[in-house]
Amino acid sequence: MHIKDLKDCEEFIAGDNTILRELLHPDKADLKLRYSLAHAVLNPGLSSQLHSLKTSEVYYILEGEGLMHIDQEKQMVYPGQAIYIPPHAKQYITNTGKTDLKFICIVDPAWRIEDEEVY
Repeated sequence: MHIKDLKDCEEFIAGDNTILRELLHPDKADLKLRYSLAHAVLNPGLSSQLHSLKTSEVYYILEGEGLMHIDQEKQMVYPGQAIYIPPHAKQYITNTGKTDLKFICIVDPAWRIEDEEVY
């Protein structure tokens, strides 16, 4: 059984400027996964950096509220919502609330630095 506690995951600033903790990644543990799973935090008033991935991504909003930008579209997002981000879509999210915006990121196939372009 493999259980990873968020508090045991090293925190770092991702390429898109979110505070990230990787929970599951097939390259970092002996796991039979195609995807990677990370927990992200964006402080009030901040935006992630405009970026795109060669792979698909899903955000699942846990806490806070934000404005999600995917290519030419934008929409407010709230806890309990899942956002699908297609491969190669230019994307960023802005924390529009007064508290941290917390969300889960699922990347399939698993995130790799060479699959991300930051603008």
